[in-house]
Amino acid sequence: MPGNAEINFVGVKTTGIYCRPDCPARTPLPQNRVYFKTARQAERAGYRACRRCFPDFPPGKWGDQGSSVFLRTPPVFDFTACLKYLARSPQEPCHRVAQETLYKLLRFGQEPVLLQIRPEDSNCLGIAFLTPRPKKSIRALAAKYVWDWFDLETDLQPFYRMARKDAVLKNLVDPYYGLRLVTIPDLFEATCWAIIGQQINLKFAYALKKRFVESFGEKFNFNARAFYLFPAPDVIARQSVATLRRLQFTAQKSEYIIELAQKIQSGTFDKKALLKNNNLKSAQRELMRLRGVGKWTAAYVGLRCFKDPAALPVDDIGLQNAIKQQLGMTTKPTGKEIEGLAAPWKNWKAYATFYLWNSLA
Repeated sequence: MPGNAEINFVGVKTTGIYCRPDCPARTPLPQNRVYFKTARQAERAGYRACRRCFPDFPPGKWGDQGSSVFLRTPPVFDFTACLKYLARSPQEPCHRVAQETLYKLLRFGQEPVLLQIRPEDSNCLGIAFLTPRPKKSIRALAAKYVWDWFDLETDLQPFYRMARKDAVLKNLVDPYYGLRLVTIPDLFEATCWAIIGQQINLKFAYALKKRFVESFGEKFNFNARAFYLFPAPDVIARQSVATLRRLQFTAQKSEYIIELAQKIQSGTFDKKALLKNNNLKSAQRELMRLRGVGKWTAAYVGLRCFKDPAALPVDDIGLQNAIKQQLGMTTKPTGKEIEGLAAPWKNWKAYATFYLWNSLA
């Protein structure tokens, strides 16, 4: 390996897999190796994580107990605050919150996996499997999903230091201390949700989402309760505009969502390809080539799905209202005014936006 202490991952050209240097798998020949500083760089270069050494997961941050796994959460993490955000609508069909516990149905390959997520102690999150115990590689994927879902890799202290000195954000630090950016890892789900929410209120958006998921998503019953997966692109690609119109989608939104599903199903629109070489601005430009995806939608997907730290949906009415409220303004700020106010936020624009949205609750 090159003499660079920052190179922590080895990609194998012949298999398309990347590993930790101490992986127990057979060492590849020198000419078949490529080196990366981070797991994200490896993945954006098209390599997939090894299922023996789990290089895509921070070492020491998770543990496997067979029927369950656990996450060692960062000191600044308020699970209750995240649950409050996730429980903001009783019509949410893709997860359920009850008594400080979160339930989420996922699918990894052919395996549906129902997770029960709840705190074990102040810095440990337990993830139990309510479906038959999956194999270890699937357990690792489930743990990684939750880690990414709550953005647990990010150190929030620099954000709080900046926010306490900022006129717009200074009053949001203490009420929301420990709140994490709750992501939507799946590109199809994130983009659909953004399209569904265009130019309608949140209550109606959730009503449409519930109809959409319950009509086309995979259903799993557990203890007399139904849990749903967000619809798969191949299912939606086969639908007609008339079918979605019956759920009260507009004709345009129906067309946009079906076309998006068809592009993802055909492989012409892919999250890994979009994020290759870590060019988030390029990814958002590609998003805007889709019918129905404008500047606001692309910024929203960048924020919730790509975890773009500089994502700032300046045209978002909620963001405008939140800034107006925090500054005691008589009128909503313009896009240019928001860009000026957000200049000191630098790569914390996504977190600032998320906290401002929550302030409206």
